[in-house]
Amino acid sequence: MADLFEALAAPVRRAILDELRERDGQALFEICARLAMKHGIGLTRQAISQHLEVLEAAGLVRVRREGRCKRHYLDTTPLEAIAKRWLNSGEKGGSE
Repeated sequence: MADLFEALAAPVRRAILDELRERDGQALFEICARLAMKHGIGLTRQAISQHLEVLEAAGLVRVRREGRCKRHYLDTTPLEAIAKRWLNSGEKGGSE
């Protein structure tokens, strides 16, 4: 699994996650269109695809093939694990 924080570092990748949170299961062309219209991000489909690959490697995006189309889905499991680690750290009685 790629570094979660590295994946979240790029504003474009955070915008992609925002779009998937708002409307899960989008194809690449849908994500590109929404990023251009709502965020003014005019990257090529290839560049957006590379960002999606980084998010997928970090476990934040799952991909499912439907015929010739790949659908992208948000997976918050890695974020939940980080939040639990930090939020529950006080229950152990101090810092480690």
